[in-house]
Amino acid sequence: MVYIPLIFVVIIIVVTVGLGIWATKSSRSASDFFVAGRSVNVFWNASAISGEYLSAASFMGIAGMLMKNGYDALWYPVGYATGYLFLLLFIAGPLRRFGAYTIPDFAEGRFDSPLFRRIAVTFVLFIGFFYTMPQMKGAGVTMSSILNWPYWVGIIVVGTVITFNVALGGMKGITIVQAFQYWAKLFGIAVPCFILMAVYGGYHSKLGDNTEKPKDIPRLSKETPLVFKGKKDTPANTISLSSAEPTTITFPKGAVIDKISAVRKAERGEAKISPSAFSNKLPATIPAEGIVLAAGTVLTLTPAPVTKEDEAVIGSDGKPVFTGAKIEFKEPLSADTKIEGVLPAKTLVPNAQSNKKWVEPFGTLTSKYNYPLLYTYSLIIALVCGTAGLPHILVRFYTNPDGRSAKRTTMLVMVLLGCFYVFTPMWGVLGRSLLPALYANNATDSVVIRLPKALDNAMLGYILSGITSAGAFAAFMSTFSGLLVSMSGALAHDIYGRILRPQSSPESRLLAFKIAAIVFGVVAMLLGLLVESFDINMMVGWAFAIAAASYFPLLLLGSWWRGLTVYGAAAGMLGGGLLSLTAIVTSMLLDKKILGWTLSPLVRSLMEQPAIWGVPLALTIMYVVSKATANHIPKDVHIKMLRLHAPEEMGVSKDYIEH
Repeated sequence: MVYIPLIFVVIIIVVTVGLGIWATKSSRSASDFFVAGRSVNVFWNASAISGEYLSAASFMGIAGMLMKNGYDALWYPVGYATGYLFLLLFIAGPLRRFGAYTIPDFAEGRFDSPLFRRIAVTFVLFIGFFYTMPQMKGAGVTMSSILNWPYWVGIIVVGTVITFNVALGGMKGITIVQAFQYWAKLFGIAVPCFILMAVYGGYHSKLGDNTEKPKDIPRLSKETPLVFKGKKDTPANTISLSSAEPTTITFPKGAVIDKISAVRKAERGEAKISPSAFSNKLPATIPAEGIVLAAGTVLTLTPAPVTKEDEAVIGSDGKPVFTGAKIEFKEPLSADTKIEGVLPAKTLVPNAQSNKKWVEPFGTLTSKYNYPLLYTYSLIIALVCGTAGLPHILVRFYTNPDGRSAKRTTMLVMVLLGCFYVFTPMWGVLGRSLLPALYANNATDSVVIRLPKALDNAMLGYILSGITSAGAFAAFMSTFSGLLVSMSGALAHDIYGRILRPQSSPESRLLAFKIAAIVFGVVAMLLGLLVESFDINMMVGWAFAIAAASYFPLLLLGSWWRGLTVYGAAAGMLGGGLLSLTAIVTSMLLDKKILGWTLSPLVRSLMEQPAIWGVPLALTIMYVVSKATANHIPKDVHIKMLRLHAPEEMGVSKDYIEH
């Protein structure tokens, strides 16, 4: 039965490749490869956009992040969908009327600047590579969940299949594949969810279990093996332990505790955590080599804080006041929740928060640096504005026949996305109630794959797991396909065809496209190997933040303000985009402890979610520099603005790229 999920995955791969090969018969020209001949109708294009947009972050990441962090994570699906409203209102129609192959085409054509094309191309690659990393993690997690294969195997398998498919069929082949994949994903996330709710109870009943008992924390009701990661997988090498009740874990020989700290900042009247507060009185200070535990060491982790006199702080109710503890391990290890074969009754699960904190706003996601409102607003700006600045999504509007159909496509996309995102919170709620061990193992990203296996009917569980595994593969395959098309198109069309060899033939550009797809596919696989310890949704949010601070200001002002100059647009993109990129990469290096800087919580919050300052900064720079260089406004700006906004019936709009 263990191979049933693999069978479903193989089927989805075979169908995907088969559709790509079949569609290749109609992919002959450069137009077919880059923009599908500008002939995709509204329904199929909306399905394809939805299929491309619903990535591993949507299929696996939202459910996993909601299970892990609570309802704070709902901002992700809300922001993902709301961004299309911005596209509908401000960008979709004008962008299609301008008629190019890529966003760098728009950048050069709007400002008559080949140099600006080069700047725009760099952000296609920045955003694309950031977006490929979570897709690759989704592939690794899925293969690990269904067959217990090493993480890297899923990355190699998926990356190879998708790279082959993109190089084979270009945009026209991928459009048909992605349209199919949207409906496969909707089926894969909806049908198993309905069956699970029919067996275990509906969404509202499981949610009610959390709201009716606000102080409760999920518990392990049966013997559960716990897998903890080592220092090389920072920040996923930690377990957080509640202060509500003792948590008992039996450790194997050689387990090494690297660090013990408070799970949150101590409030007034609370003292700092100390190793000596644990049941068997660990050393008060941790030596450089860590605390090495003997085989069978049993820790009853009741993290009571201590004062300088080694006395617990006592609250008004006469009980000790403490924050909970966070333990970091030096090397990977497996532990157990039993003591000499006897399981403590309903042990609190590590890494889980209380029901109250889980269901209320400003939970562990947005409060991690103690600036929850700032973090929330910055996340919303990144998701909403970033959606309207993703190159691999925006290029889709060039495949519509005209601007009016581009707007209708956007409307239908919002409907299709709404139908899908209804189910993601349900998976998170069911996972919290039925599979709490995922908290302890830092594996909440795999809840959609693992949860069906909790059914008592093993055969049905593996079949449903196969369906969700196939849906997950469809998710990261479709998004990765779109990213490869976008990045390969940027290299083949913008760099090779427009900068390096402007006189190159369409055939040589197609060859460059295929070579670029293979190169970028390999690079994406290598990057995927480096991000196993980061949440899928968090990485996607960073890609959105970079897009929000670079492409979104360009498209918004470039489409609606005739006073924007090439110098203003370039300075704004570089200022907002590069500073946001730098902040995010620095935050990742701090999380991985490659950088040992000590920064204030406010600075860390602004670095992890830079959109709240990156977007206004880019817009401000564009405005100020454009005003200062007003004599460089294109001479034909009135004609260009007319092309962007006049109805097609007037005959003003034309394709910027004619061949």
